[in-house]
Amino acid sequence: MSFLGIETSLTGRRWLGPAPEVERFAEAMAQQTALPAPLCQTLARLEVATGDAQTYLTPQLRDLLPDPRGLKDMERAATRYLQAVERREKIAIFADYDVDGGSSAALLLDWLRQMGLTATLYVPDRIDEGYGPNEPAMADLAAAHDLIICVDCGTLSHGPVAAARGADVIILDHHLGGETLPGALAVVNPNRQDEGGDLAHLCAAAVVFLMLVEAGRQLREAGRKGPDLMALLDLVALATVADVAPLKGVNRAFVRQGLKVMARRNRPGLVALSDVARLDTAPAAYHLGFVLGPRVNAGGRIGKADLGARLLSTNDPNEARSLAERLDQLNAERREVEASVRAAAMEQAETRGLDAPLVWAAGEGWHPGVVGIVASRLKEATNRPAVVIGLDGDEGKGSGRSISGIDLGASIQRLAAEGLLIKGGGHRMAAGLTVARDQLEASMARLSELLERQGAAEAGPSDLRLDGLLMPDATTVELVEQIEAAGPFGAGAPGPRYVFPDMAVSFAKRIGDSHLKLRFSDGIGAQMDAIAFGAFDGPLGPALEAHGGARFHLAGRLDINSWGGRKTVQLRLEDAARAG
Repeated sequence: MSFLGIETSLTGRRWLGPAPEVERFAEAMAQQTALPAPLCQTLARLEVATGDAQTYLTPQLRDLLPDPRGLKDMERAATRYLQAVERREKIAIFADYDVDGGSSAALLLDWLRQMGLTATLYVPDRIDEGYGPNEPAMADLAAAHDLIICVDCGTLSHGPVAAARGADVIILDHHLGGETLPGALAVVNPNRQDEGGDLAHLCAAAVVFLMLVEAGRQLREAGRKGPDLMALLDLVALATVADVAPLKGVNRAFVRQGLKVMARRNRPGLVALSDVARLDTAPAAYHLGFVLGPRVNAGGRIGKADLGARLLSTNDPNEARSLAERLDQLNAERREVEASVRAAAMEQAETRGLDAPLVWAAGEGWHPGVVGIVASRLKEATNRPAVVIGLDGDEGKGSGRSISGIDLGASIQRLAAEGLLIKGGGHRMAAGLTVARDQLEASMARLSELLERQGAAEAGPSDLRLDGLLMPDATTVELVEQIEAAGPFGAGAPGPRYVFPDMAVSFAKRIGDSHLKLRFSDGIGAQMDAIAFGAFDGPLGPALEAHGGARFHLAGRLDINSWGGRKTVQLRLEDAARAG
């Protein structure tokens, strides 16, 4: 049954409230714990038991951190790593070009620098070399180094690892493994087929961090001290959010603690990036995913592939400022390229049909650096797994993004095993692929079939899930801070969304090209501000701007707005429906 009877909102969605059993559980929790009802609604939706509520609101990393030795090859990897440090061997780090790869590389570069070593960083060019290790690069690195550490890549790289003759190779990754592993000294990956899957939600930077935890343990046993690992958690937090890892268990603790570290502004690269992005508040998970992450990614997408890792690992404020400005410029260029590809991809996907188990599009010369972002946009618009492919000659290189509950990486990997893709791999929520042009239609049809078996066709864009009702008078800064204690919110733990019912709009103004600034109240008590980003890209902005005195139900998420030393609550408006 629809919430407040809204079957079709201004954006064409049906509103769904919490299930009756969740509401009952939330009421009981509020009575037993004396916590605010809106907070209990969130905890109930996240399936937090009443007895666990207080500990959930104050997660401690020491209680949630898994034993690194629970992962196969971990002890061997850490032992060889420390051996290289002790012998002052030449170490190379081969990293993926995204935020997770850059953060993983920066973790090692920073740690090694504190131990008096300088490692070689190698990040492949997205267009010229593609994802992951390649044979020429690995052979060249092996000729000049004793140890090569592949981060956020390498699990499927049998040939390139074999080409690294004369050097030991350690792989620290989280992408889905195949039936056999490459001949590396150690392959530490929670998504190896012979792992139990308990840590499958970790990003690569978290795997690297666990290796450093194990290295620290071995150092302590030898009576030595290593670098402060807690100070490195800003990098783990950034990678976890940017790589859309589910914010549960230890991931949630990584992000909470990492945000505290980031707020101290001790890492020159993140300080410079925050400043160039005009981030004037303590960072939240949202800023990692939508402000800092895209800028770190910009180098790997349309610029020089190693810019992000260099920014995150530098301890020189001047170099950090220069790199941050370059990445900010590249991010602006990326947005322009993305907008063009997104428009064409959406048009193509609409023609093909947005209600299929898979939404996909392919175009001539689409830049491989933006196809992943465009796939994300298609996924968000349709609530379907999406794949976007750039065609060049006889091949196409593409990227896919999935929705909760649908394992895209496994399906892509199966397609590769069946010979419908030249190569492909990834994890549950994101994957990459290379396909022959003449296999394009057949491979996408087969992928759609595999995703349909997982239930990809059952979710629809017409549902907006809501946690309950709020009124402006009751929505205080203290309440929002209490609700935020149930966070950070993101993948696997979506933030709460509330409805302010039967509101009168007292002010509505267009901001910039597509945003809407709003002020509303129930007509009796306090007024409240709202911002609707991208409202004029659809029907929401025009309808509210020309409200004509009509009253609306307003739905969105709560933010705390800090200005001039004063905090106020703001609604991040996502949808609205006419009241009455």
